[in-house]
Amino acid sequence: MTTSQTSTSSADTEARIVPARMAHLVLQCARRADTVAWYQQLFQAHLVFEDDVLTFITYDDEHHRLAFFNMPDLSPKAERVAGVHHIAYSYNDIGELLATYARLKSLGILPFWCINHGPTTSLYYRDPEGNDIELQADNGEDPGAYFHTEAFAQNNLGVEFDPDELVRMWRAGASDAELSAVGTAATGKSTPM
Repeated sequence: MTTSQTSTSSADTEARIVPARMAHLVLQCARRADTVAWYQQLFQAHLVFEDDVLTFITYDDEHHRLAFFNMPDLSPKAERVAGVHHIAYSYNDIGELLATYARLKSLGILPFWCINHGPTTSLYYRDPEGNDIELQADNGEDPGAYFHTEAFAQNNLGVEFDPDELVRMWRAGASDAELSAVGTAATGKSTPM
C-alpha cells in the first residue's frame, strides 16, 4: 500500500528551508528521578515512557518533549564549561508567566534570578542537575525593537524585579503593559548570571 504524502520537490531545494519547530531536549542525568519529577512539576508534564535507561515526558502534543538518560555515574555539572548556558521557554503573556511562578512557588520551586530584560520578562530556575531554565514572556507588540533603544544600549542585561510584587500587582488588575514595563517592581539589585 502506498501513501499520498508529498515531500519537498528538488525544485524547492533552493528555497530557504528551516526546521518547523524544536522537537525535544535530551538531558544526561546523574539524578534522573529527581530531575524528571522537577520537570514534570515545572511544565505540568506527563510521563510517556520510562525504563531503566530512558524517560520521555511531554506537556503538549509532541510525543516526547523532554528525554532523560539515566547515567548515575556522571560527575556534577561544572560552573564554567563550554556548552549550553540556559534553555528558554516562552509563555503567551505575562499573566501566564506569573501564574506559573505562583504555582511553582507553592511547590517550593523558586527562581534564582528574576529580570526584565526589556524584550522579555524572565524567571530563571535551576534543575537538580544544575541546568538553568528560563521561563519568559515577551514584552510589548515588538520585543525585538527594544534592542535598538538607548535603554538597551545603556543596560543590555535588564532590571531585576520582585516576582511576588509583580504577582500582587497582576492579581490587583494591573495591565500587561504596566507589568512588563522595565523597572516595574524593581529590586535595585543587578546580579549577572
